[in-house]
Amino acid sequence: MTDPRPYHVLSYGTLLGVQVYQSFVSGVVAFRALPRPQFAQLQTATFPIYFTLQSALPVVVALTASKGGQTLGVSGLLAPENRFSTLLPMATAVVTGLANQFILRPLTVNVMKERKRQETRDGKKSYDSPPHSKQMQALNKKFGKIHGVSSLLNMVTLLATIYYGVVIGKQLS
Repeated sequence: MTDPRPYHVLSYGTLLGVQVYQSFVSGVVAFRALPRPQFAQLQTATFPIYFTLQSALPVVVALTASKGGQTLGVSGLLAPENRFSTLLPMATAVVTGLANQFILRPLTVNVMKERKRQETRDGKKSYDSPPHSKQMQALNKKFGKIHGVSSLLNMVTLLATIYYGVVIGKQLS
């Protein structure tokens, strides 16, 4: 029970699985299957959980990283041989997950609320075919930029996680 290796593998596998599933399966299926308002409601409920997992699991992965069944600890993670192989990808995942959770998600939610109010004023949904009011065009553009940055950070997190998978995969004998 004290050997960190099973916890390391399980936390890494959960991190990668959650990221792949949310990014390439769940979100895509929901977007295709649900009307836009229900899709937005689902994503609004799902993303806080997803970003929390995306931020917390790399911490668990880093804290359970070990050599010969002994955890590396903070000093081991800071050691030159582990900085780029373990610390950097897991720190990247934590920071990008936190940025999505605490910066980009609130910005996105605020723009969605603004668009909802503008829809009421315009009598037209933000996703209806053009033309749109100048205000709605600006809000749609703002939403697209924030969503794009969030998606980019999500992909950076996924790539950092995959990179770390390659690192630990090379250690298998």
